[in-house]
Amino acid sequence: MERGGTPLLASIVVVSVSVIGYWLSLVIRGFDLFALPLWVVGAFFGIGLVSTGLARLLNYVGVERAGASVNSATVNTRPLWATILAIVFLGESITAQGVVGILCVVSGLGLVAFSGGGDITGWNKRDLLFPLGAALTFAFGNVARRYLFTNTGATPLDAVALNELAGLVGLLSFILYSQRGQLRSFFRIPREAYAYFVGCGIFSALALFGLFAALERGQVTVVDPLSSPTSLFAILVTVLFFRQVESITRRLLVGAVLVISGVVLITGPQFLTL
Repeated sequence: MERGGTPLLASIVVVSVSVIGYWLSLVIRGFDLFALPLWVVGAFFGIGLVSTGLARLLNYVGVERAGASVNSATVNTRPLWATILAIVFLGESITAQGVVGILCVVSGLGLVAFSGGGDITGWNKRDLLFPLGAALTFAFGNVARRYLFTNTGATPLDAVALNELAGLVGLLSFILYSQRGQLRSFFRIPREAYAYFVGCGIFSALALFGLFAALERGQVTVVDPLSSPTSLFAILVTVLFFRQVESITRRLLVGAVLVISGVVLITGPQFLTL
């Protein structure tokens, strides 16, 4: 986006790359997707509209406004929301250690909000609502997918192909509505930005398939936290390549570590009893 792209265009390109890759994979594997019950196809499609289209858009708006480091640290509260949803809808439970973990996550998020890091031009604390919204919608999607994997014969490839197609349909519908008469200018950005977005889409597609495969095999409260260290990777990459547009403060780093530690306490091995 520093090269001239926008959050909405980033979402479209990233999801388009995923759709092309996954549906080609379905054709190569053998196209038996619609052997699934219609309600299962519809359910995965509906989840994709929310947890791919809306969540990705919120995520990229957060990156644009607050910076990749702050956004990533905030989105990584996702396992907390996934755990709460899993307790409510899947009958999973939380321990005293989990309560301590929740306090760590909340404290870490507070440090991130007052860290003074992220986009060097400044950002408003209300901008955290975008990555928080993305975290909540991502969490909802993971819990719903786990339920469907447990109760249907869907495969990760079936699910992720439907998920990304739904996200693309939702995003395209929003663009056609919001950019009426301005489509040509909307897509007119430097080729370099498109190249970055396509590369991002390839890595995103690989990561998403790995997540779906893990959800098919394991509980949400185990799978979701394993992706939580992404904020530390985002901070590392920011330090290496984006020091001119983002700042990394001590509070931001400590806040990210607290969020991850809290997630581990909530969902990891139980060694703390009260």
